[in-house]
Amino acid sequence: MSNETSRATRATALKRLDRLEQIEALLKSGECPTTHDLAKELGISQRTLFRDLELLRERGLPIEADKGRGGGIRLQSRWGVGRLKLEYKEAIDLLISLAIAENMRSPLLLANLKPIRRKLIASFSPELRSRVDTLKSRIWIGETASLHVYGSFEEFDSEAISPVNEAFLMSKCIHIQYSDQNGNLSHRTIEPHYLFLSYPVWYIMAWDHLRGAVRTFRLDRIKSAQMHDKGFALKPKKPFIDAIDGIEPATP
Repeated sequence: MSNETSRATRATALKRLDRLEQIEALLKSGECPTTHDLAKELGISQRTLFRDLELLRERGLPIEADKGRGGGIRLQSRWGVGRLKLEYKEAIDLLISLAIAENMRSPLLLANLKPIRRKLIASFSPELRSRVDTLKSRIWIGETASLHVYGSFEEFDSEAISPVNEAFLMSKCIHIQYSDQNGNLSHRTIEPHYLFLSYPVWYIMAWDHLRGAVRTFRLDRIKSAQMHDKGFALKPKKPFIDAIDGIEPATP
């Protein structure tokens, strides 16, 4: 094949890829053009359009069309269901959210949680699946926070919390910058063993390397976080349960 022919072939392929992207974007926008109008808009024959539509179907896009060469085309009404793609960290956040919902035992939420959880877990490696099995036992739900604690509650920093969630699932140490109740900042390396909810405030029940002891840390007071490669083995629950009695701050 000559260089000129090769360039022409690549140009044709790129042109088709661009056309496929245009068709996909148009269908996802909710428009329902006729094949005649769409072919005219793209500057191609209807036969070429039908070949493009078939290729998009092979890629998993559920396109349906009215009968007849001038019929309308659209995506199936439930095309997004079952084709949701999650980033790794998004899947971790969702798994932890499901474990929280299960522990809260809300009748409104429980009906479909198990099948959702199974489908989500199926996308993880066997090692991660075994870790997911322990999540429920590591998330504790307590009483509603006192008015004093509720009054000091702040919105989470999502950028800071994402590494915390991953470290919690993977049983990895995490380095945090923490602000106590007086606004004093400290840097800690902690092992996030358990999560405790005193609504709306979440706490990490952790082993604090700085103090060599169990400490509690409010998630809304974590200013930054970075997960370490170093893992840890779960410690017995009792010292962490005992720490709930003095839950308000982690001592500086």
